[in-house]
Amino acid sequence: MPDTEQDGADGRPSGPQRPKFLITIDVEEDNAWARRADVRTENAKAMPRFQELCDTFGLKPTYLTNYPMAKSPAFREFGRDVLRRGRGEIGMHLHAWNTPPEHRLTDNDPANHPYLIEYPEPVIRAMVGTMTDVLTEAFGERPVSHRAGRWAFNATYARVLLEYGYKIDCSVTPHVSWRGHMGDPGGRGGSDYTEFPKKAYFVDLEEISRPGPSGLLEVPMTIMRSRNRLANMLRTRFAPGSLPRRAVEKLSPELNWFRPNGTNLKQLRAVLARAVKEDRGYVELMLHSSELMPGGSPKSRTNDDMDRLYSELRELYSLAVDSFEGATLREYREAFGSR
Repeated sequence: MPDTEQDGADGRPSGPQRPKFLITIDVEEDNAWARRADVRTENAKAMPRFQELCDTFGLKPTYLTNYPMAKSPAFREFGRDVLRRGRGEIGMHLHAWNTPPEHRLTDNDPANHPYLIEYPEPVIRAMVGTMTDVLTEAFGERPVSHRAGRWAFNATYARVLLEYGYKIDCSVTPHVSWRGHMGDPGGRGGSDYTEFPKKAYFVDLEEISRPGPSGLLEVPMTIMRSRNRLANMLRTRFAPGSLPRRAVEKLSPELNWFRPNGTNLKQLRAVLARAVKEDRGYVELMLHSSELMPGGSPKSRTNDDMDRLYSELRELYSLAVDSFEGATLREYREAFGSR
C-alpha cells in the first residue's frame, strides 16, 4: 500500500514521497582558485548569514569540510552551533595538497593541486584517517558524508571511505569528464564521469560507475543536459573553443549545474522543474564556502556580487520548498536505505 503524504507544520505536503532538497557546501580556504601557498580561512565568518537564510526556509546544509577549515576556530564554533540546533551536518572534503601527513607528489603541490587518487594507497588511507579524526574531535561526532577534492574519485578511495565508516559520497558529476584538468602534471588528469548514473545508487566497489552491494551511497551532483534544440544544433556546427561555440555556450550552457551564481536563476528554476517531472528524488545544490564572502572566489568579488547571490538563493528557496523537503546527506541516506 503506498505511503500517504501528510501536511507538515508549515501546511505543505511532507512525507517519504517528497523529493529532497540537498545543499552541499565545500567548506575550504579562501579563494583556492588562486593556488597560493599561504592559506586563509576568513570565509568562516561569512557562514552564519548563509545558515540563517537556510534556517528561514527549513533547509539543512551539509558542510563538507577540509583540513584548514576544520582547524579554523571560527568555523568550529559555527559548525558546533549548527549541529547543536540540528540545522545541518558536518561532512568531509579532502584537499590532498594541504592535508597531513605531508607527502610531496609534485614539485609544487600547492600550485598544482594534485588529486588524492594520484597518491599511493597508504597515503590516501592516512589522509582520510587524519580528516576523520580532526572532524570527530572538532565537532563531537564522526562524519559519514564526503566529497572528494576536485571531484576526483575511484574504487580505491571508495573502499577507504567505507573502512572509516563513511556512508555517503557526492563526488560524481554526471556528463562531465575531468581528464583535461591536470593535477600531477605528469598524470592522467581527473575522473571521467560521462557514463555514470545521474541518480543516487549504492556503488559497486569493483566498478564505481555501476550499482552494487556496498554500503556506500553515491549521490551524484545535479547536472542536466540542455534541451535547447537550437543551441544544441549550433554546438554541432562550431568547433569546441571557437568564438561562435563560446558564444552559444554563454547564452545556453550545454550542461546545467545546480550551482547558483547570482545570474542563473532561470537555469536553476528549469532544473527544479525537470527534477520533479523526472522523479529524480532529489536535487543537489553546490557552493564553495568562499563563494559566500566578497573576494573569496573569482565570481564573488564585491558586496554587490553577494547581494545578487543571496537574492537568487532566496528566490530559489522560495520556489523549492513548495515541492521539496530539506535534508542533509545523512538524512537522505537514511531515507534512501529505508526504501
